[in-house]
Amino acid sequence: MSQATTKTMPTTKPLPLRKDVPTHLTWDMNALYPTPADFYADLDQATKLAEQLSSDALLELTDAASIITLLEVYERYLSILSKAGTYAGAQSAVDMSDSELQIRAQDFDSTVAKLGSQTTIVLQTLKQADEALIKQAIELNAKYQAFLTDLLAQKPHTLSLAVETALISLSPVLELPYNNYEQCKLADMTFPDFEVNDAEGNTQSYPLSFSAFENEYESDTRTDFRRAAFQAFSARLRQSQHTIASDYLAQVKKEKILADMRGFDSVFDYLLHEQKVPRAMYDEHIDTIMTHLAEPMRRYARLLKEANGIDKMTFADLKVPLDANFVAKVSIDEAQDYCVEALSLLGNEYTDMVKRSFSERWYDFAQNQGKSTGGFCASPYGEHSYILLSWTENLGDVFTLIHEIGHAGHFFNSAQQQNYLSYEPSLYFIEAPSTCNELLLGHHLLQQKQDDIAFQRYVIASLLSNTYYHNFVTHYLEAHFQREVYRAVDAGKNLSTEDLHALKKATLQQFWGDTVEIDDDAALTWMRQPHYYLGLYSYTYSAGLSIATQLFKKLRSGGSLNKNVIDNWLAVLRAGGSKTPVELAQMIGVDITDKATLIDSIGFISELVDQAIELTEQMTQKHNDASA
Repeated sequence: MSQATTKTMPTTKPLPLRKDVPTHLTWDMNALYPTPADFYADLDQATKLAEQLSSDALLELTDAASIITLLEVYERYLSILSKAGTYAGAQSAVDMSDSELQIRAQDFDSTVAKLGSQTTIVLQTLKQADEALIKQAIELNAKYQAFLTDLLAQKPHTLSLAVETALISLSPVLELPYNNYEQCKLADMTFPDFEVNDAEGNTQSYPLSFSAFENEYESDTRTDFRRAAFQAFSARLRQSQHTIASDYLAQVKKEKILADMRGFDSVFDYLLHEQKVPRAMYDEHIDTIMTHLAEPMRRYARLLKEANGIDKMTFADLKVPLDANFVAKVSIDEAQDYCVEALSLLGNEYTDMVKRSFSERWYDFAQNQGKSTGGFCASPYGEHSYILLSWTENLGDVFTLIHEIGHAGHFFNSAQQQNYLSYEPSLYFIEAPSTCNELLLGHHLLQQKQDDIAFQRYVIASLLSNTYYHNFVTHYLEAHFQREVYRAVDAGKNLSTEDLHALKKATLQQFWGDTVEIDDDAALTWMRQPHYYLGLYSYTYSAGLSIATQLFKKLRSGGSLNKNVIDNWLAVLRAGGSKTPVELAQMIGVDITDKATLIDSIGFISELVDQAIELTEQMTQKHNDASA
């Protein structure tokens, strides 16, 4: 990692087209299917299995053995769809303007909808089977215990076979709000250049896009430039506000209707049911963070203001780096070394997986036009993961990278012990492995240059800005806003575009108080995230990070390696979705039903803020001494 004294100026060149991106910066989808023809051949195989699954011979559940036989065929069918879905869906995300990729994704979606209308009878038949017979199947083959136990819990909320089949057939239509949002954001929403006056009064134009703003401009050290970019970005968002509001409100109304149809008391109970989390625990999580985290984060905002000489803190300033004069440039090769070294405590098998991920091109590092913003990890069952991100050579990218490796490692381990039907963990727990990896990276980096105050502050600031501000605070604020939206919809209230702006603005103002100025542009930030189309997903970042913080503290208790905790943690990863979030956390000695756990994790964040303040004071004193 090399050090520079000034931040790289934003590029004035537009992003390249996908076809012009170097191959080594893209992932290798050939590992899934060498050609699109192989993808379509697998869809044909899924079609044959669907026909088998809908046959009377397989659906006649006369004894426990017949249930196991049905599940074995069902598992093979779903495994194919997992693989094909990653191939179609992940590829479509790298270039939303590529019609061939979009058609392939649509082909997959339409095929799944058609096959789903046939295979929905599998779950219906199982749910209508005698409870005693299902329990006998669990005794006969414990492999499917977790799945069948969950299935029994779903029985009260299951609709008739005809209605369930109709819902599956309508899935392409029911997914339109999310698909329309993505098309609007990534394919239709083009941004005009914006202008900024430099110190000499000269005007310079800069290109603008979702990727350029979120990956570069939003954290630029020049206040006038950063605010001008935010203003121009927000102005373009506002032009699509009613379209995106319509998509989002259609999504929440759809979820409310489905909740009512299935007999849930509220849309919250409906969305939390699959996560295996009670609403009381969810509400306490949201309320506890607002009560306890706002104050330390306001201290952090004031530190950013003072360190950067900003006149006043606005929402556009919250991602400015703590040290404008310290920039760490990191190559992909250097990032690989950091990740392997930071995760080495998890054992050879885990780190061998990390090494393979680079040599086998599991990653799509490229920045190109039409590519989805942010990052994700797609993990088809029985195959390795595929990780999407946009590499800008900043240390923050390494935190994003090791975060997604955490997801890959989770599913890698889960697949070793779990069948497809109990492969995926609860959404509540899914961010714990990824964010723990970030903390391990931070700890590793802090050991590298213990006498370098500037580097120490830089790493702590990276943990605050990336791991905690972005993954904990930003997504928590999404969750708080989202809860207000669902509360209104649950109460039968019709919301408008302006209502959504007002709810988001109120959430931001409640959290930041008078420390940060929240204007009407800040109120538009709800339009930027696809998380709102994924149920109650946003709050799981802070939930997972709270668990990860407790795990990290146990791993490094007393400054030494805790072998028992590591073994227990690897067992948690291998458990996949076979246990509830509460049970998984208990395996590493963490009680997530007690809000004291969350408060303790918030205390760790507060300590990081204190360390950043102390290091800043030391750097200031050192500078003053040198100048005297």
